[in-house]
Amino acid sequence: MEIIFLPPSDKELEEAVCFYEDQLIGLGKQFYAEVTEALEFIVQYPDAWYKIGPHTRRFILKRFPYLVLYIFEKDKIIITAIAHQHRYPKNYLNRIPQK
Repeated sequence: MEIIFLPPSDKELEEAVCFYEDQLIGLGKQFYAEVTEALEFIVQYPDAWYKIGPHTRRFILKRFPYLVLYIFEKDKIIITAIAHQHRYPKNYLNRIPQK
Protein backbone atom coordinates (compact mmCIF):
# COMPACT_ATOMS: atom_id res chain seq x y z
CA MET A 1 0.00 0.00 0.00
CA GLU A 2 1.28 3.45 -0.89
CA ILE A 3 1.80 6.05 1.87
CA ILE A 4 1.60 9.68 0.77
CA PHE A 5 2.56 12.59 3.04
CA LEU A 6 0.66 15.74 2.13
CA PRO A 7 2.45 19.01 2.78
CA PRO A 8 2.95 20.16 5.49
CA SER A 9 2.75 16.75 7.23
CA ASP A 10 6.14 15.79 5.80
CA LYS A 11 7.67 18.94 7.28
CA GLU A 12 5.90 18.35 10.62
CA LEU A 13 7.52 14.93 10.85
CA GLU A 14 10.94 16.31 10.01
CA GLU A 15 10.60 19.17 12.53
CA ALA A 16 9.47 16.84 15.32
CA VAL A 17 12.38 14.47 14.67
CA CYS A 18 14.83 17.41 14.78
CA PHE A 19 13.22 18.82 17.95
CA TYR A 20 13.51 15.53 19.83
CA GLU A 21 17.03 14.92 18.55
CA ASP A 22 18.03 18.37 19.87
CA GLN A 23 16.56 17.46 23.28
CA LEU A 24 18.51 14.21 23.58
CA ILE A 25 20.70 12.44 21.05
CA GLY A 26 18.83 9.40 19.77
CA LEU A 27 15.39 10.60 20.89
CA GLY A 28 14.58 11.90 17.40
CA LYS A 29 15.38 8.47 15.98
CA GLN A 30 13.09 6.90 18.58
CA PHE A 31 10.28 9.29 17.60
CA TYR A 32 10.79 8.44 13.92
CA ALA A 33 10.75 4.71 14.74
CA GLU A 34 7.45 5.11 16.59
CA VAL A 35 5.91 6.99 13.64
CA THR A 36 7.17 4.25 11.31
CA GLU A 37 5.60 1.61 13.55
CA ALA A 38 2.33 3.58 13.57
CA LEU A 39 2.35 3.67 9.77
CA GLU A 40 2.84 -0.10 9.68
CA PHE A 41 -0.23 -0.56 11.94
CA ILE A 42 -2.23 1.87 9.80
CA VAL A 43 -1.32 -0.02 6.62
CA GLN A 44 -2.28 -3.33 8.23
CA TYR A 45 -5.56 -2.08 9.71
CA PRO A 46 -6.51 1.17 7.96
CA ASP A 47 -10.13 1.15 9.16
CA ALA A 48 -9.31 0.32 12.79
CA TRP A 49 -8.52 3.78 14.13
CA TYR A 50 -10.92 6.41 15.45
CA LYS A 51 -12.68 8.62 12.87
CA ILE A 52 -12.47 12.38 13.46
CA GLY A 53 -14.14 13.39 10.22
CA PRO A 54 -16.06 11.80 7.36
CA HIS A 55 -12.83 10.46 5.83
CA THR A 56 -10.08 11.21 8.36
CA ARG A 57 -8.84 8.90 11.10
CA ARG A 58 -6.32 9.40 13.87
CA PHE A 59 -3.65 7.16 15.31
CA ILE A 60 -2.31 8.20 18.74
CA LEU A 61 1.37 7.52 19.34
CA LYS A 62 2.13 5.66 22.56
CA ARG A 63 5.22 7.41 23.86
CA PHE A 64 5.10 10.86 22.30
CA PRO A 65 2.24 13.40 22.43
CA TYR A 66 1.52 13.19 18.70
CA LEU A 67 -1.27 12.00 16.42
CA VAL A 68 -1.01 10.70 12.88
CA LEU A 69 -4.03 11.98 10.94
CA TYR A 70 -4.72 10.10 7.72
CA ILE A 71 -7.22 9.26 5.03
CA PHE A 72 -7.58 5.73 3.65
CA GLU A 73 -8.42 5.55 -0.06
CA LYS A 74 -8.46 2.14 -1.79
CA ASP A 75 -4.72 1.35 -2.02
CA LYS A 76 -3.38 4.60 -0.47
CA ILE A 77 -2.85 6.01 2.98
CA ILE A 78 -2.74 9.81 2.81
CA ILE A 79 -1.08 11.41 5.83
CA THR A 80 -2.65 14.82 6.40
CA ALA A 81 -0.85 15.77 9.64
CA ILE A 82 1.70 14.72 12.21
CA ALA A 83 -0.07 16.65 14.95
CA HIS A 84 1.17 17.55 18.42
CA GLN A 85 -1.69 16.86 20.84
CA HIS A 86 -1.17 20.04 22.87
CA ARG A 87 -1.23 22.49 20.00
CA TYR A 88 -4.29 24.29 18.75
CA PRO A 89 -6.28 21.73 16.70
CA LYS A 90 -7.54 24.21 14.08
CA ASN A 91 -4.05 23.99 12.56
CA TYR A 92 -4.84 20.38 11.65
CA LEU A 93 -8.61 20.26 11.41
CA ASN A 94 -8.69 22.54 8.38
CA ARG A 95 -6.89 19.77 6.48
CA ILE A 96 -9.75 17.32 7.02
CA PRO A 97 -11.90 17.04 3.89
CA GLN A 98 -15.58 17.55 4.68
CA LYS A 99 -17.00 15.82 1.59
